[in-house]
Amino acid sequence: MAKTPEIKAFVLAKCPRCRRGDMFQNSMYGFSSQKMHEHCPHCGMRYEIEPGYFYAAMYVGYAINVALAVGIGFLTYLITQEDKSPWIYIITILTASFLLAPLNFRYSRVILLYWLSPKIKYVAHYDEDK
Repeated sequence: MAKTPEIKAFVLAKCPRCRRGDMFQNSMYGFSSQKMHEHCPHCGMRYEIEPGYFYAAMYVGYAINVALAVGIGFLTYLITQEDKSPWIYIITILTASFLLAPLNFRYSRVILLYWLSPKIKYVAHYDEDK
């Protein structure tokens, strides 16, 4: 079996150790809240490495939100060329932030587990069918 590419597993929010098990129990956009599995359903890795581990994901989410606000603000300026009233920027940035909040929540945790956690490494022998 060929190993699962990291970028594919990252985009699909799969376990960083085996790249097979889902990290989340339900879809990103829906009526139920986003819930993470406590352990990977494929390899059994515990996602919350230590108590309060996902508080660090709030900082990652904050950085994503700032980048989003700057990008949306710049794009709004390019489209509207508005430089008198700040309301167009406030409305577009807040709307985009609200609509992309589930994506921000999910990928702040995925980024934390994949790229900002030195304890978690990909293990190739877990990347096989059971």
